[in-house]
Amino acid sequence: MKGLDPQAALKDMLLAGLVALGLFAPLVGLRTDVSPTGALFIRTRWTDVAIIVGLVMAGRLAMHIFLARREARAAMADLSKPGRFATQAAFLARILGPVLLGVALLLPAIPGIGRYELDLGILVLTYIMLGWGLNIVVGLAGLLDLGYVAFYAVGAYSYALLAQYFGFSFWLCLPLAGILAAFWGILLGFPVLRLRGDYLAIVTLAFGEIIRIVLLNWVSLTGGSNGISGIPRPSFFGLPFSMEGGPGTFAGFFGIEPSPVHRVIFLYYLILALAMLTNWVSIRIRKQPLGRAWEAMREDEIACRSLGINIRNTKLSAFMIGAMFGGFAGAFFATRQGFISPESFTFIESAIILAIVVLGGLGSQIGVAIAAIVMIGGFELFRDLEEWRMLVFGAAMVLIMVWRPRGLVGSRQPTVVLRERRRIGSEHVAEGRG
Repeated sequence: MKGLDPQAALKDMLLAGLVALGLFAPLVGLRTDVSPTGALFIRTRWTDVAIIVGLVMAGRLAMHIFLARREARAAMADLSKPGRFATQAAFLARILGPVLLGVALLLPAIPGIGRYELDLGILVLTYIMLGWGLNIVVGLAGLLDLGYVAFYAVGAYSYALLAQYFGFSFWLCLPLAGILAAFWGILLGFPVLRLRGDYLAIVTLAFGEIIRIVLLNWVSLTGGSNGISGIPRPSFFGLPFSMEGGPGTFAGFFGIEPSPVHRVIFLYYLILALAMLTNWVSIRIRKQPLGRAWEAMREDEIACRSLGINIRNTKLSAFMIGAMFGGFAGAFFATRQGFISPESFTFIESAIILAIVVLGGLGSQIGVAIAAIVMIGGFELFRDLEEWRMLVFGAAMVLIMVWRPRGLVGSRQPTVVLRERRRIGSEHVAEGRG
């Protein structure tokens, strides 16, 4: 059993402190400010730098102690017992999943919930849907995709352009946006059939940037940096949400007082339905031969190929289905905002979605939902911290990855193995009772 090496821990702690000092001294210690007379001057904040460096050193030492204790516990653990990750995943999916779904369904009816909370819920559900779509590509198929925001953009611009030039309604543009995004997913899949790991990540990152630059420079079609405005809003089965309250409006048909909250509640339940559709399709496909082929390819592509599985079709199907759900989310984003521009589809969006999938646990549906709630919803709690918000956000991500390297609800075991283990476990229980 290997314990904590004090000398190595101290050396690593000092090195982390030096790196933090070199990084934060110019970024935090020196700040340009304006005097009452309007002159620019440099204000120093060395106390803040010292606090940050001290926190980094203390955190590095705590991480060494934590890893040493975890390694010692792992060495003493009985390897014949089932892993905790699979047990936690099953427990959360069975208990926490229905609870979260119930809260999501009843959120607009909860007393004290206003426009801000509903808008935040819509944002969280949008990222949950995007995370579940990317989870098909990254979590199930094991294909590292850093350009997923491109399909998000394709869906948004597809809806905006179809509605603008052809007058299509949202309900007609929604499936078309998913189909077009799936088509671009196939186009991305063909060039990367022989790529894996870092090379695959670089190509998908380039694909996302290509889409953004095309949207930025094709001014005659996309409006360039000015974007597209005046995007039609969805209606409730032909009933528009109008403040006039006429007989042909939503409020007039149901005989209620017109309110701008009605549209927000409708959009909330719309994205909730789209997210649950994504979840249902993902779970169903995972239990089918295609889903098992994805998981087999994720574990070992060479062994998967030797078993006669068509790797080309398996990869293309993962890119296509994942991109389709990204297109659905993009169409919803366009109709919710009423305005889109290339600035909404930068690399940072892909990074956030990928972080949600990784932090939640690759292949875990409930883990992705929890990670999206924590990262998107919980991030609002630190809005008052202003410039310190990103530091808290990064520190929280580091702590989660140290505490749960496989994610909050991480399990890399294929679905078929889990089902077989449950069958064997039930047989043992029956024998014990007999």
